Amino acid sequence: MSSSNASASSAVASPAGTVEYDHLPPRWEPTPVRPRLPIGVAIVAVLLALLAIVLVLAGILFLINTIVGNVVPPVFELVPTIDLLGAAILSVLGVALLVIATALWRQETWALWTTIVLVFATTAYLFFTGSITVLFLLFVILFVYLLAVRRYFY
Repeated sequence: MSSSNASASSAVASPAGTVEYDHLPPRWEPTPVRPRLPIGVAIVAVLLALLAIVLVLAGILFLINTIVGNVVPPVFELVPTIDLLGAAILSVLGVALLVIATALWRQETWALWTTIVLVFATTAYLFFTGSITVLFLLFVILFVYLLAVRRYFY
């Protein structure tokens, strides 16, 4: 008996003439591939998170000074010319931007599209107010870049 017959000894012939094996390897299932975070998106997420932290701190410091009294010296107030409602809105906006930055870091699609809409709105605002400066060009480049890396999000 040859070696090919010895290895085929676990095979059983069926009446239809096909060969069925007693032991098969486990079924292969593909693992989801998570694309790497592009460096530009990582930079945008970090800058957005830093801006969000500044906004939350500015709003909270003003709210503390307004509600409790002059606990925080006025020198530490980041935005001294807002009112109580403005400080509350600033804090909520900062928290929302922090959530968006975290989701961008995790490559979530909704965060990408939210950021694209925010960048487009800012670019349109700068364009229609006649502020065609370096900041405008940076926002245009960022808009095009975010559209180009959208395949990295899921």
